[in-house]
Amino acid sequence: MAKTVSPDAISTILANPSPDSSSDLPEIIVQVVDLKPTGNRYMFSANDGKTKIKGILQSSLSSEVISGSIQNLGLIRIIDYTLNDIPTKNEKYLIVTKCEAVSPALEADYKAEVKSEDTDIVLKPRQEETGIVLKPKQEETGIVLKPKQEYQTKSAAQIVHEQSGNMAPSARMAMTRRIQPLVSLNPYQGNWTIKVRVTSKGNMRTYKNARGEGCVFNVELTDEDGTQIQATMFNEAAKKFFDKFELGKVYYISKGTLRVANKQFKTVQNDYEMTLNENSQVEEASNEEAFIPETKFNFVPIDELGPYVNGRELVDVIGVVQSVSPTMSIRRKSNNETVPKRDITIADETKKTVVVSLWNDLATHVGQELLDMADKSPVVAIKSLKVGDFQGVSLSALSKSNIVVNPDLPEAKKLRSWYDSEGKETSLASIGSGMSPSTKNGARSMYTDRVSLLHITSNLSLGEEKPVFFSLKAYISFIKPDQTMWYRACKTCNKKVTEAFGSGYWCEGCQKNDAECSLRYIMALKVSDASGEAWLSTFNEQAEKILGCSADELDKLKSEEGEIAYQMKLKEATWVPHLFRVSVAPQEYNNEKRQRITVRAIAPVDYAAESKYLLEEMSKMNIAM
Repeated sequence: MAKTVSPDAISTILANPSPDSSSDLPEIIVQVVDLKPTGNRYMFSANDGKTKIKGILQSSLSSEVISGSIQNLGLIRIIDYTLNDIPTKNEKYLIVTKCEAVSPALEADYKAEVKSEDTDIVLKPRQEETGIVLKPKQEETGIVLKPKQEYQTKSAAQIVHEQSGNMAPSARMAMTRRIQPLVSLNPYQGNWTIKVRVTSKGNMRTYKNARGEGCVFNVELTDEDGTQIQATMFNEAAKKFFDKFELGKVYYISKGTLRVANKQFKTVQNDYEMTLNENSQVEEASNEEAFIPETKFNFVPIDELGPYVNGRELVDVIGVVQSVSPTMSIRRKSNNETVPKRDITIADETKKTVVVSLWNDLATHVGQELLDMADKSPVVAIKSLKVGDFQGVSLSALSKSNIVVNPDLPEAKKLRSWYDSEGKETSLASIGSGMSPSTKNGARSMYTDRVSLLHITSNLSLGEEKPVFFSLKAYISFIKPDQTMWYRACKTCNKKVTEAFGSGYWCEGCQKNDAECSLRYIMALKVSDASGEAWLSTFNEQAEKILGCSADELDKLKSEEGEIAYQMKLKEATWVPHLFRVSVAPQEYNNEKRQRITVRAIAPVDYAAESKYLLEEMSKMNIAM
C-alpha cells in the first residue's frame, strides 16, 4: 500500500518537541516543500496538508538529497527530530536528524481533504447520554476513534521518577534527558544532554587583561558518530572541571551554551564551539558500555598544503611511507627538556612527498612500528597535524594527533592501488623543493596563481570559507606616514606586550616581565598595477624587505633625524615593482564588509624569470611569435 501524509503530523510534532524514543510516537510522514541548500545542509518546510513548519535536514542527510532519494514535493518519514525555539524570530524550527524517503515528488503541494457529514465518519450521540462510543463506520474504513480517556496516563515526570529512583547520577541524566548527537546542536536550543568522550585535554592557562586575571582550559569532545566539538571553561568553571575531565573517559554533559566558532582559533571541524560554566552538569558514564568514536578524516593532498603553512588550522593527511628515520633526542629551548623525535616521509598521488615529525610516544611507539615495516611501504592516515615552513613545507604531530596504520578507508585502498601500479616507479619530489625563502610562507612559486589586482578587488566573496592565495606583480604606490607602523613585541615570542606596573613590559604569552621589548612592523601600503589599486597589510619580515631596515632602526631615524627624514625613507620604497604572495579573506569594519589582503611573501622582480613567465602565458594564448 502506498504511503501518504500522516494526518495532523505537524500537530504531533508540536505536541512532542523532544521525544525520548521514536517508538513512543505514531508514524510521522510529511511532504518536503521549498527544499533548498544552506551551507552543507538543506532547509525545507514540512507540510501535512493543513500546516507547515520550517525545518532543517542535518548535514548527514545531505547525501540523500544529492542522490535524489529526498526530493522537493516528495514524502519522508521522520524517525528522529528535535523542535527548537528561535527567540529572535519567535518561531520554531524542526531539526530532522534521521528520516527516510517514502515517495518521490508529487505533482504539487499536498492538501488534506476536509471531511463533512457526507463522508464515512458518522457522528453518534454522546456517550454519557446513550452509552454509545463515537466511531466511524468501521466496516468501511477500519478507523476507530478511541475514547479520549485511554490516553490519560502517568506524566513523563512520574514515569522517570519511578524508574530512576536509585540510579547513579549519570544513569539518571541518561534517562531524564534525551541524548542528542553533536551534529544536531545549535545555539538556539534550550536543554540538551550529550554523551561524549574526551579525546584531547589542554593545560590550565592563565591570562591577564584589562578586566583582570583568570584561568582557562579547553577539551575536545567526540561522540559515537565521530563528530567533534571544542568546549572551553573559564575561571570557576575551569577550576571545577579541570580535574573532573580525564583524557579518554566518557561523560554526560548538559547545561552548556554554544556559539559560532571563531575560525581563527578552532581546532576541530565544527561550526560551533561550546562553553561550560560553573552551573553546567558533567557526569562520568562509568558503569555503562563505552564506545570508541569513529575517527573522521578530512584529507588535504600533499601538493595543497601550501596555504596552511604557519596557520592555525590543522590538517589531516594520508600517504605511503617512503622512509622512517631513527629516533633522535631534541632539547627544548623553553624548559631544557629532552624529548624523542622521529621523522617519516610520506607520498601521495600528487607525486609529492612531505616530512612528518613525530614526538614523544608517537615517535617511540608508532614510529618504531613504522620503522619495522618500512620495507612494506605501509599507508598511514594522520589526523591533526600542524603545517610549518621548515624546508619549505613540513608537518609536525601534536599531542592530539592520531595515526592509523593501513586504515580500512576508500582513500587508503585507492592510494595503495596507485602506489603498487605506478607510484613506486614514479619520480617523487618534495613539496618544499625549489622554494626560495621568500616563498616559504605561501609555499607556492611567485608565478603560481598570478592574477591582477582587479581580479581580487572585484570579487568580494573571495575567501569566505577559508583564505585564498594569489600571486601579484605590482608597484608600491603609497605608504601612509601617519599610520601606526609597529607594535611593541616580546623579544622571546614576538607577541604584543603592554607596559607593566612600575617598569618593564608584560608578555601575556610568556607570562613574564621584561625590561626591554622590540618593535615589529604592522604596516598598510597601497599597491598598483595596470588594472587598479588595493591596500595590502604587511607584517614584520615583509615590511623589513620593503623598507630595508627594522622597525627599531626606523623609529631611531624618526626620533634622531626628524619627520622629514622619516618620510623620505618611506618614499624611497615607493614605485618599486615587487612580486607578492597574498592571502585574501573578508572582514567587517563598522558593519561594512571589506576585503583583507595580507602579504605572505615578497620578492624583487627577477626579469629573466618574469620574461619566461610572460612567454609561457603568451604561448597559451596561441599567439604566433
